[in-house]
Amino acid sequence: MDGTVDGFRYGAVTPVAAYLMACLGGALGLRCIVRSLLDAQSWKAGWLTLGAASIGCGIWTMHFIAMIGFHVEETRVRYDAATTVLSLVVAVAVVGVGVFIVGYRGTGGVTLAVAGAVTGLGVAGMHYLGMAAMRLNGDVGYDPVGVALSVLIAVGAATAALWSAVTIRGFLTSLGASLVMGVAVSGMHYTGMAAVSVHVHDTNGGTWAGDSPTSLLLPMLLGPVAFLLLAGVVVMFDPLLVTGERSPAPRPDAPAANSAARHRPSWRAARASARER
Repeated sequence: MDGTVDGFRYGAVTPVAAYLMACLGGALGLRCIVRSLLDAQSWKAGWLTLGAASIGCGIWTMHFIAMIGFHVEETRVRYDAATTVLSLVVAVAVVGVGVFIVGYRGTGGVTLAVAGAVTGLGVAGMHYLGMAAMRLNGDVGYDPVGVALSVLIAVGAATAALWSAVTIRGFLTSLGASLVMGVAVSGMHYTGMAAVSVHVHDTNGGTWAGDSPTSLLLPMLLGPVAFLLLAGVVVMFDPLLVTGERSPAPRPDAPAANSAARHRPSWRAARASARER
């Protein structure tokens, strides 16, 4: 029989919380990428890695916070821990590929298209890998049209995010871009979830392995959320990350003034010269 699927078991709590985490990860990631571009003396690979990890953790956290609200009336929903962790690794890795491509090669048409496609497909792969971690007393099916639409949204969102990461420098404009990014990522998730159907095997029993959402997802979410908070501390304590502006350049006349000061004779040399005369 077909199961009764509900993606909003706790009302607006889970989608709002999921959206906020996607925005937080996007905002931190964008600022870290901007930091790597503004200061050539900074450790570029490190900032890009921090940016990719922030965006990847934000997307993954968004997905599983939203999944806490996923419910099938006729059967319990559980999750396999190994597959859930693997989906986090995939999220960070594929976002990292796209971030490093645009971080080192810019946003040329071909480069941006390749980076956006790789990252978007990876994000969609993370979503469906996370869905594959579900263990329930039934079979999960997907509507091909809904799946294709969710993948297109993921690619579009990834391309826009990567473009904005290396194009938008101001703090407020970057914040606005992260809000739009959160809408796109959440839209991808719920578009994919709208394509889900569940065929329940037996409503009278059945056993299956896995942990419940509250026993597995909530503890696992603590790590990525803590990482995002620490990344936020790094961002807030770096003025260049917050403002997106370089330090003021030295005045043009400063080198000349310093040079004149170096060549100005000291009072000891002047006194010695007067005695000789």
